[in-house]
Amino acid sequence: MNITMLYSKLHRATVTDANLNYVGSITVDQDLLDAADMSVGQKIDIVNVNNGERFSTYIIAGERGKKDICLNGAAARKVHKGDKIIIIAYAIMTEKEADEHQPKIVILDDDNGIAQEFKGLK
Repeated sequence: MNITMLYSKLHRATVTDANLNYVGSITVDQDLLDAADMSVGQKIDIVNVNNGERFSTYIIAGERGKKDICLNGAAARKVHKGDKIIIIAYAIMTEKEADEHQPKIVILDDDNGIAQEFKGLK
């Protein structure tokens, strides 16, 4: 049997832009993607801490070092610039893999800099 588990997350990212006239997805600084072991095209959930919205989309890589978090297309209607969001990636694993997996957690500061990184759920 397989089980869907938390793979990694970017916690409390700050939305830097919302672009309604784009073809969907979320643009995330490549440095942040690397830190959270997330991949371009990967399906993720977004949780908006400010308004409680929760939705799925996929990742597009943003320019390294710019600290951009931009919601694009229809998703732009679910956030405002400055909102705090959680970007959650999942993975399908066997039960044995799930027992051994330690999700990567990356907590961001108000400027989308990395404030803390750890593995596992504390």
